[in-house]
Amino acid sequence: MSETNSAAAEPVAPHRYTAAMAADIEARWQDFWDAEGTYEAPNPTGDLAGDPELVAKPKKFIMDMFPYPSGTGLHVGHPLGYIATDVFARHQRMTGHNVLHTLGFDAFGLPAEQHAVATGTHPRVSTEAAMDNMKVQLRRLGLGHDKRRSVATIDPDYYKWTQWIFVQIFNSWYDKDADKARPIETLVAQFESGERATPDGRPWSALNAAGRADVLSEYRLAYASDAPVNWAPGLGTVLANEEVTADGRSERGNFPVFKAKLRQWNMRITAYADRLLNDLDALDWPEAIKLQQRNWIGRSEGARVDFPVHVGDDGHMDAITVFTTRQDTLFGATYMVLAPEHDLVEKIVPAAWPEGTHDVWTGGHATPAEAVDAYRKQAASKSDVERQAEAKDKTGVFTGAFATNPVSGDRVPVFIADYVLMGYGTGAIMAVPAHDSRDFAFARAFELPMRCVVEPSDGRSTDPAEWDDAFASYDARLINSTGEDISLDGLGVTEAKARITEWLAARGIGEGTVNFRLRDWLFSRQRYWGEPFPIVYDEDGTAHALPESMLPLELPEVDDYSPRTFDPDDADTQPETPLSRNADWVDVELDLGLGEGVKRYRRETNTMPNWAGSCWYELRYLDPHNSEKLVDPAIEQYWMGPREGQPHGGVDLYVGGAEHAVLHLLYARFWSKVLFDLGHISSVEPFHKLYNQGMIQAFVYRDSRGIAVPAAEVEERDGAYWYQGAKVSRVLGKMGKSLKNAVTPDEICAEYGADTLRLYEMAMGPLDVSRPWDTRAVVGQYRLLQRLWRNVVDETTGEVTVVDTELDPEADADTLRALHKAIDGVSQDMAGLRFNTAIAKLTELNNHLTKTGGPVARSVAERLVLLIAPLAPHIAEELWRRLGHSDSVVHQDFPVADPAYVVDETVTCVVQIKGKVKARLEVSPSISDEELEALALGDAAVVAALGGGGIRKVIVRAPKLVNIVPA
Repeated sequence: MSETNSAAAEPVAPHRYTAAMAADIEARWQDFWDAEGTYEAPNPTGDLAGDPELVAKPKKFIMDMFPYPSGTGLHVGHPLGYIATDVFARHQRMTGHNVLHTLGFDAFGLPAEQHAVATGTHPRVSTEAAMDNMKVQLRRLGLGHDKRRSVATIDPDYYKWTQWIFVQIFNSWYDKDADKARPIETLVAQFESGERATPDGRPWSALNAAGRADVLSEYRLAYASDAPVNWAPGLGTVLANEEVTADGRSERGNFPVFKAKLRQWNMRITAYADRLLNDLDALDWPEAIKLQQRNWIGRSEGARVDFPVHVGDDGHMDAITVFTTRQDTLFGATYMVLAPEHDLVEKIVPAAWPEGTHDVWTGGHATPAEAVDAYRKQAASKSDVERQAEAKDKTGVFTGAFATNPVSGDRVPVFIADYVLMGYGTGAIMAVPAHDSRDFAFARAFELPMRCVVEPSDGRSTDPAEWDDAFASYDARLINSTGEDISLDGLGVTEAKARITEWLAARGIGEGTVNFRLRDWLFSRQRYWGEPFPIVYDEDGTAHALPESMLPLELPEVDDYSPRTFDPDDADTQPETPLSRNADWVDVELDLGLGEGVKRYRRETNTMPNWAGSCWYELRYLDPHNSEKLVDPAIEQYWMGPREGQPHGGVDLYVGGAEHAVLHLLYARFWSKVLFDLGHISSVEPFHKLYNQGMIQAFVYRDSRGIAVPAAEVEERDGAYWYQGAKVSRVLGKMGKSLKNAVTPDEICAEYGADTLRLYEMAMGPLDVSRPWDTRAVVGQYRLLQRLWRNVVDETTGEVTVVDTELDPEADADTLRALHKAIDGVSQDMAGLRFNTAIAKLTELNNHLTKTGGPVARSVAERLVLLIAPLAPHIAEELWRRLGHSDSVVHQDFPVADPAYVVDETVTCVVQIKGKVKARLEVSPSISDEELEALALGDAAVVAALGGGGIRKVIVRAPKLVNIVPA
C-alpha cells in the first residue's frame, strides 16, 4: 500500500491529516503522556491519602489477560482486546472514575525454553527481547497503561511472591467444619490435643517426624504424591489434564501422552469444588464459560459403597470402594471394573487363574499377572477421551479376583477395563449391565451375567438375555432387590436410594456422598524455565518449605536447558529435569529456623507450571513495588474488595479469550479463595466481570500441495485467486506467521496511523464476535479522521476554523439534535462495550457537520473531539490543544446529552383504509396504540373516507402505521 493508494490521488494540502502527520502527532502525545504520568492511577494510601476529591471518586479496575511475549511480535489480531479495554478505560476516566489499567507479561513457559534448547540462548535473553519488542508495538497503539504497575512473571521480585503463595498453600489444610483453609498449625494442634485422631489411632506424640509429615501431607493443600499422571516423553515433562488434547496428545508439540505413575506436586483444588461451583452464580461472566466450569467441576450426588475383596494369599480382606449415583441398583451389580491404574490391582491379582475362569476373560494370557500387565500397557497409550468413546469395542481383562456384593452376598468377578478412569469417582465401578449401556456392552463381550432390578416400562421382559441394550429409567419401580434384611422391591428410585443409603451407613459399608469430576491440579513440570519450588527435602525425604527470608529462590544457571526427552512412543521412561543436573544448587546446607541448626537438604528440581504466575497477577498490579507484603490490605480492599453488586469483589472488567475457561480462570479462582481464607485479601473471587472478545481472522491461501502462500501476493481475478500464475484456494482461518497471512500493527500504523488502526479494529463488528481482517477496508476509518480534522482545522493554513457563536435552538435544531443524539448513543455504547455502533454514530455526526457547510460551532467541535477521544486519543489530544485548551483531553468530562434533543419531536404515521393511504399524522414517538387509534379514527380525512360505514378491524403499529379494515 502507499499514501497515494490509501488516501486520495490529489496533491496533499500542507496541513492535511496524513499518515506522516499522524505519526508525528502520535509520537508527540505518547511522549507527553509518559512524561506527565497521565495514566498513573493513585492508590488509596500515599497518593490518595488526605485527598477527599480522589477518595470520593468511584474506582474501576480494568484488565486484559496476560500476554505471552512471543519472539515473532504482534499481528493485528493480538491488540483487539487491548484496544477495547483501553477505549473503555478512557471513557471511564472521562466519566469520573479512578481507573487502574496496566499490562504485564506472562513470561515463563515452554516456547522460550524450546528456543533456548535450539539456539543455546538463555530463555531470559530471548524473553526479555520479545518483551521489549512488544512494549514498543503496544506503546505505538497509544494504550493508556499505568506503566509503573507493569510486571513480568520472570522477575525475581515478582516470583518471590508466587513462591510465597505456594508456601502459604503448602502450610494450609482445608477444615471442612469451618469450610475454609486454615494454617497447618491448627491441624497439628488438633492432633496434639486428641481432638482429631490420627489415621491409625496412635497418639501424635508417638509418631516420629517422618510419620507426622506423612499424616500432614494427606491434608495439605499442596502435596507431593505418587499418582497417575500424563507423561509426554517427547516433551520430557508431565502435563495437567487440561493440557492434553481429546486425542491423547500434548497441546504443545502434539506428542503422544501416556499414563504413568510419578511423584509430583499437586494442588488440592478439589477441596474447593463446592465453593468454586456455587460462587459462579454471583459472577458477571458469559453463561457459556460458567457452564464449562460447572461441567468441569462435575458435581454429582450418590453413595460410596464398599465391596469386600481378598488381598494377598493370607486371607486378608480389603475393600473396593465405588461411587455410584444409582445405589438403588446395587442388587443388579454382577461384576466390578477397576481402572487399570488403580492401586488395588496389583494387590488382588492371584498367582493363577481361579478354577472355572472363562477363556474370554483371560485375554489369552497364562496368568492373571501377565494379563493385567499387558492390558495396563495397552491402556496407558490411550487418551481419556479414546478410553470413554461410546462407539468403541469394550476391552478388558479379568484380574483373577472376586469381590462380594454387600447386599446380595454374591461373588462378583473383578475386571480392569480402560473405560473406567482414575480421574472420576474412585477409579472403580460396580457394573449393573442390565441398566447401563456401557456395562451391558462389556457384559455381552465377556459373557457376564445380568440381573434386571428396575422394572422395564417399555414392554420388554425382565430377562436381560432377550434385550438388545440396557434399560435405564429414573421413573420406575425396583424389582428383584430383596436381601436378608432389606428389600427395595416396589419402591421408586428416589425412595430406594434413600433406603439403601441408610442401610449401608448403618452397617459402616457405605454412605451418601457427593462426587466431583474435578481432579487435583498437577503442579509439577520437568522444565527449566519456570518458578523453582521453595521446597527442600531432608535426609528422610520429608519436604520443608523455605522461610520467607530465603525467598526468592532464583533459578540457577545451567549448561543444558532441556529436560531429557525420549522416544515419544516410549512410555517406560522417567523424567530428568535440567535443574537436577546442577549438583551445587540441588544439594545445600541450610538453617531453616526449625531449631535444628544447619542441616543438609536436597532442593526440589521440578519447576512450577506456567499457570502459577498468572494465578495472582491482578493482585501485584495493585501494589507492584511492595517488598514487605504480597499487597497492602488497604490497597487491595480499595481496588478489589466486595461492594454493592459485587459480593465477592474482584476486577471490574477482565477481557480475554474464551480458551482459558477451565485453565487459568479456574486456577486463579482457587488461589484467590485460599488467600481469602487465610486473611491475605478481601476478595473471594479474582474477576467479577469477564468478557470474551472474538478473534480477528484472515484468509489463508493454499496452493495445490496444500501449502500456505503469502496472502499479500495473491491476486483476485474473475472470482478466483491466483499466486504466481497458479490458482490457489482460500479459506478463513487464524492469522499467523506460519500461515503467511499475518499483518502487523506496525504496517498499518505506518500507512495510516495508530488512531486509524484503533478505529478500524473497533468498527469491524461486535467485540465478542470473530471477524475477518480486510486491509482495504482500513481506509474508511482513515477518511473519518481526515473529515474530523477538516471540520476543525483548515488544511491549507493550519488555522482552527471553528466559530464561537452559540447555536440557535430553532435555526440549528438539526445540528443540536444530531449532536445530542450522538452523545446519548455513544455514551450508552461505550458503557456496553459496543464500540462498533459508537463509531457509526460518531461518523453520522461528523458527516452531518461536513454536509452543513461553513464553520463548525466551537461547542459542537469540542464535544465531538471529547466523544472520539477514547477511540482515537492522539488526534483528540491534538485537536483539543489546537482548540485552545492547555490540559489533556484524557481527564476531561465526557459530554452529557440534553434529553430535550435526544427524543425525536414527531414521527409521521401513515393511516390506510383498504391498503390505501388516507391520512398522514405527526405524532409523538412514544404514543401508545390506543392513543394512536383514537387519533386516526378522529381524523377528518379518515372520517370522510369511511363515510359512516362500520369498522371490522383496526391494526395499529405505533407510532408509524394504522390500517383500518371497513366492515
